[in-house]
Amino acid sequence: FNRNPDQSLTPLPAQHVDTGMGFERITAVLQGKTSNYDTDIFAPLFAAIQQVTGAAPYTGRLDDLKDTAYRVVADHIRALTFALTDGATLGNEGRNYVLKRILRRAERYGRQYLGTKRPFLCELVEHVVAVMGAAFPELRKAPAKVAAQIEDEERAFIRTLDHGIKLFQEVAARARQSGQNLISGADAFRLHDTSGLYIDITQQMAAEEGLTVDLAGYEQEMDKARKRSQEGQKKHTVTAVQGELPPTDDAHKYKGLTAKGKILAWVKEGLVGTGGTLGAGDEVALVLNKTNFYAEQGGQVGDRGWIRTKTGSFEVRDTQRLGESVLHLGRVHEGTIKIGQAAELHVGANRADTMRNHTATHLLNWALRRVLGDHVEQKGSLVDPTKTRFDFAHDSPLSAEQIAEVERLVNERIYADLPVTPVVLPLEEAKKLPGVRAVFGEKYPDPVRVLLIGARTPAEATAEHSIEFCGGTHLSHTGQAGFFKIISQELVGKGIRRVTAVTGKEAVATVQRLAGLIDDLAARLKCRADDLPVRVEALQEEVKKLQKQLQKGAVADLTGAADKLLAGAVQIQGSHVVVGEMPAGPDEQLRNQVDRIKQKAGSAVVLVGWVADDKVGLIAAATDDLVQKGIHAGKLVGEVAKLVGGGGGGRPNMAQAGGKEPARLGDALATGRRLIESQIGNGLKQP
Repeated sequence: FNRNPDQSLTPLPAQHVDTGMGFERITAVLQGKTSNYDTDIFAPLFAAIQQVTGAAPYTGRLDDLKDTAYRVVADHIRALTFALTDGATLGNEGRNYVLKRILRRAERYGRQYLGTKRPFLCELVEHVVAVMGAAFPELRKAPAKVAAQIEDEERAFIRTLDHGIKLFQEVAARARQSGQNLISGADAFRLHDTSGLYIDITQQMAAEEGLTVDLAGYEQEMDKARKRSQEGQKKHTVTAVQGELPPTDDAHKYKGLTAKGKILAWVKEGLVGTGGTLGAGDEVALVLNKTNFYAEQGGQVGDRGWIRTKTGSFEVRDTQRLGESVLHLGRVHEGTIKIGQAAELHVGANRADTMRNHTATHLLNWALRRVLGDHVEQKGSLVDPTKTRFDFAHDSPLSAEQIAEVERLVNERIYADLPVTPVVLPLEEAKKLPGVRAVFGEKYPDPVRVLLIGARTPAEATAEHSIEFCGGTHLSHTGQAGFFKIISQELVGKGIRRVTAVTGKEAVATVQRLAGLIDDLAARLKCRADDLPVRVEALQEEVKKLQKQLQKGAVADLTGAADKLLAGAVQIQGSHVVVGEMPAGPDEQLRNQVDRIKQKAGSAVVLVGWVADDKVGLIAAATDDLVQKGIHAGKLVGEVAKLVGGGGGGRPNMAQAGGKEPARLGDALATGRRLIESQIGNGLKQP
């Protein structure tokens, strides 16, 4: 068997049996240790964890979740450091997803049992390198880059982790209240979906609370979510047909918004029709001999518009390519449409907005390389009438200064009203153009269409120009884009950033909206717009001071109440029984006071309750000597919580619960006192 960091056992696969003891086991034998975690492989890591987190020292206990957290964190930071050094990343598929899961598992243990409040795993990378770098010198290649990847993921997870822990406590309370001690599949999925608590983390947290998880129900919820996602993303796409599709000449897509053609066929439910009449309301894809509609390709969305004949009109809602044919997907709006009819084609006026965004995308690609470096590689794009969305390879978020510089460079090229020139060249000749860009992995035709921005001919092209392979529709001069504004950036995958930007009227509207927000804030804070940063900073400092004052007041109130409870405690067989009501306060401060009572009493069982926002809070705790004799704080608080219309539980030495009937708190605490006194008086048997 393999012993896991949480001390559970996993059977070794058959192929791994009798193949050797393993590095850690051999070390344990050589150093005379009974556990791998007691060797000098882990001792420096445990010391580093204590240094970084400020937690109590590692003691090697198997029944202490703090020590379990040490083992999990040490094991997982080693795995993360080695794997990321070897070229893996943190993502949502395959091995990358496994790494993401173990990082989140370690982060959760640190948050709950080592008291971390900020990213801490990233700070341990250098310690792993210090311990293992001599034996594995590749670890010394780029530890800063590894640490940065880990920190990015930690920050992303921490934003939802505290909410997830709180939500889990609510879910656990409901599970106990139901009497089944089972977390439902729906609740487990909600923890995953809203807080990033993967199912293995939820299972571990449940086990620590004496609960189980409905895995079958969870998988059902996951399947439903996948189907909803697919439905939400799905648009009507024709991927194959039964029958012969006539080819379409789409060269007119570069020549204007109107054209003439002839209707040759229609496609419906995968079948090709070459005869008959379509009536109003019929939804099909029309195929013509010629078209000026752009079929979705290369990140640019398909055109919308109208096809009109003498007998009817057809609304085009999307345009797609299938082989050599262009499919105009939509519905007959009025009248009838017949095969063989001549037709007038009218591309929607928003094509101009798409062209603005597409040309701006090329300028954005060029500007990002100028600002960030030549490592920037396009990883995908989406261009439609409202925006340009550009994905590219880069390890870190763009700073405000970098965004401003990219915007400046793009707008300078727009104001210069540079020529935008498409040329068709043999593929090998096009590849030799200075600074030419293409999407990695994309297949390009031979000859290939190349878009030059700032140069009128290939002979004029230099590395200072934007030069890209592209079959999309574009402006004739950059000035037609009007104005360019970045509206957001985000992380879409490890090492992949996404920038979304707008041009023309959308960019102007964005700036006007932001200006309106600033004016509104300035009016509310009664200052000039230029003084907003100073005013906000002053308010933040004021809030910090008030919070400190409130915290001091709350601590003083709680300390006085705790001392009063301890002074009135009774002793049974040398142990204090401390039971009573406390003032409401932050959960952390209440737990600190309970710990303080335990420390001052020496040997004690503590049960306190309080009322906040018409809800009851309960904490039970016991010193280690009484836990070893049978006292279980989790079971005690669970029994008391039932009396105030709630539930809860937790570890033997400390547990928390809640309820919704404040009027019954006094009776519940009295019952809890009797349970404790009876248990201690009866030789510490379980209640």
